[in-house]
Amino acid sequence: MTRWYVVATHPRAETAALANLRRQGFDAWLPRCRKARRHARKVDVVAAPLFPSYLFVSLDPATARWRSINGTIGCRHVVATGDQPMPVPHGIVEALQAEADDEGFIAVNNPVRNLTPGTELRIVDGPMADLVGRFQSVDDAQRVILLLDLLGRPVRVQVPLQAVEAA
Repeated sequence: MTRWYVVATHPRAETAALANLRRQGFDAWLPRCRKARRHARKVDVVAAPLFPSYLFVSLDPATARWRSINGTIGCRHVVATGDQPMPVPHGIVEALQAEADDEGFIAVNNPVRNLTPGTELRIVDGPMADLVGRFQSVDDAQRVILLLDLLGRPVRVQVPLQAVEAA
């Protein structure tokens, strides 16, 4: 019976492991998310594994040559108990795949599902309380990035997620 299993990969080798597993004919999936990366005063949004150093592979251990995964470039080993691979509980991988957008990314930076860019939010706590701004995004530290109209121009501010509410 075909089930999903977890494969541990070498650090930052998830993409290579995925490609090599697929080349061998395995049905493998690497859940990814978008992550803000800061470097030299600029912020880039890059694709990152949702679970660093892990990916999923679908197989039937009774018929598939799953032990070959342990020697695949980029892979460390199939997560197992004893000498048998340990299956992921039913529905977990399918639920993650259902959360993925058209490009295969899972939204994790937006903890409030109905928050879309342009939504008006009111700051309810702190020195800018009662100001209303337009939502832009949520950063890695779970701070909301808003555009406020201050002094006749848009100003970008960051506030804790708990300090905003729908306007």
